[in-house]
Amino acid sequence: MHTTTWELRLLKALLWMYIGLGLIIASLNWGYVPSASPKAAHAIESLWHFYENWFKTLLIVVCSVLTLRIRTQKGSNSMRKKNLVGFTIAALLVHIILPILLANPEVYYFAMPLPWSTVPLQAGVEGTSIQQSLSQSIGLGGIRASILFFWIYSSGILVGTLLFGRRLQCSTLCLFNGFAAEIFEPAIPLVGTRKPPLSSKYLTLLSLLRKIFFLLALFFTLYWTTGAKLFTDQALISQVETYKYLIFELLMAMFFWVAFIGRLYCYYCPLGTLLGWIGRLGGQKILTDEKHCIQCGRCTSVCPLSIDVKSFAKNGIPVDTLRCVGCGHCVDACPTKTLKYTTHFMRHFHHAVQ
Repeated sequence: MHTTTWELRLLKALLWMYIGLGLIIASLNWGYVPSASPKAAHAIESLWHFYENWFKTLLIVVCSVLTLRIRTQKGSNSMRKKNLVGFTIAALLVHIILPILLANPEVYYFAMPLPWSTVPLQAGVEGTSIQQSLSQSIGLGGIRASILFFWIYSSGILVGTLLFGRRLQCSTLCLFNGFAAEIFEPAIPLVGTRKPPLSSKYLTLLSLLRKIFFLLALFFTLYWTTGAKLFTDQALISQVETYKYLIFELLMAMFFWVAFIGRLYCYYCPLGTLLGWIGRLGGQKILTDEKHCIQCGRCTSVCPLSIDVKSFAKNGIPVDTLRCVGCGHCVDACPTKTLKYTTHFMRHFHHAVQ
């Protein structure tokens, strides 16, 4: 088999295009629009909405097919296929159907539960730039509908994670970094070769970064739920949070796709941190004693979160680390089908239907 197939070359080209267009259009939308004429601002915002909604959805469909073609050549991809189907359905709902129903082309900001983004909270605070912008485009009724969707969606994610683990959001619904890490997985990194699992030194640093980002997310959440009425400098807080998103989330995630691994942001995502705890409460784990482990190491080599699954499997110990996003790459890669993703609810449901 050729080391570079046309599918992989096309996938890499699409990722370059996605990053390039994202940087150009985002720079115009976040940097130029505030000072642009109304006509130019409207044109740029429309282009941004087309890129974020229609282009992203089409990209997910096309790249999912390419990734499945590439990975099918190397073995089973049952869980990966479920991931990609989930992202396609999520994109159709969040980027196409709901923007039409709610008349809100930026509804994707309301589809990322706390504590990842406080945009929905800011939209409900009188006088914020986000509420003023949305009130002009979708009106107060549209804002209320979007906020209602946000709380319903967030509640569903929290309950769903308790039942099905972190996999639900991080490997099936996340339209920020989770989808890109899955649909572009064979093409990452764009520069150089695939990196080995991170060493304990880097994992320690990322663990510290995870705590910092989680505390920052809690601060912004508390501010917009309680402190915004006590401290009047809302514009400064909103601007700081915007810069945090642009630099440490959007730009850094794209840089990781180019130079490292697709899920490097997942190591310190504040929402992922919370869902990791909830997933553990719900009994999320990778069982390693379904069959005999031959210690081939494929599970460890494909794990995007540098989990040494092989060591767990050697002793038949379940993998229940907080880093696990439930992508199932290790399950698909195991040649003896030793591994199995599960939660308390999934185990009880399986036993009930037998």
